[in-house]
Amino acid sequence: MDFLSSLILGALEGVTEFLPISSTAHLLLGEQILGLPETDFLKSFTIAIQLGAILAVVVIYFQRLLRDWAVNFRVAAAFIPTALIGLAVYKFFKETLLSSHIVVLVALGVGGLALIIFELLIKYKQDKAQSDLAKLPYWKAALIGVIQAISIVPGVSRAAATIVGGMALGLSRKAVVEFSFLLAVPTMIAATGYDLYKSAGQFSADNWPVLAVGFVTAFLFAWLSVRILLKFIQNNTFVLFGVYRVILVLLFLILVGY
Repeated sequence: MDFLSSLILGALEGVTEFLPISSTAHLLLGEQILGLPETDFLKSFTIAIQLGAILAVVVIYFQRLLRDWAVNFRVAAAFIPTALIGLAVYKFFKETLLSSHIVVLVALGVGGLALIIFELLIKYKQDKAQSDLAKLPYWKAALIGVIQAISIVPGVSRAAATIVGGMALGLSRKAVVEFSFLLAVPTMIAATGYDLYKSAGQFSADNWPVLAVGFVTAFLFAWLSVRILLKFIQNNTFVLFGVYRVILVLLFLILVGY
């Protein structure tokens, strides 16, 4: 992989990590379009640059992470089931699911339709939704963590799973998006740390600068993405993201074909 490919993939990761459109799907599809060979390093690169995106959330919410322990405890309650499920299926995820573009496209399309249907059917009422994350019942937080684990399937989108799950459990749009951001911190740190622990020995000296470029690029684009999404959801639904997912699948089938 060269520096240009790393820059492109880092930008893709940063823009899409916190949007309900699946960063993993965009990275896998981007790799295919760029013609990158499927290697162990590329798989680990896809996972590792997510830390750059997560760092953007840590920077934006730094003061809150230090002070708001009521919310942190609820994030921990959501993280535990995600971590247990992730550990159980890690090998299957990396060796099978992460290599299947068909799985990605199906999950991306079905997830897009699910977002559209969910928004159109639930008749969501913001004024009656729970907006205080510090008062979120622990059982709801844990259930959101279980729902998030569905995103182990590439193309589902961790953000989409937590957003839909949280809204179904009565959280306001702003609250569920912020909870999704905060839950991403331990989830992706654990996933990336575990993967690097298992595969860092496979990296050559030339790989680390390429990884660094992707990491920094992901951070910068994620910082912008988080800011924009927080403003967008104030007056908009997630239907647009669902439509985008379906269109992306159709375009990819037309341009690349299967």
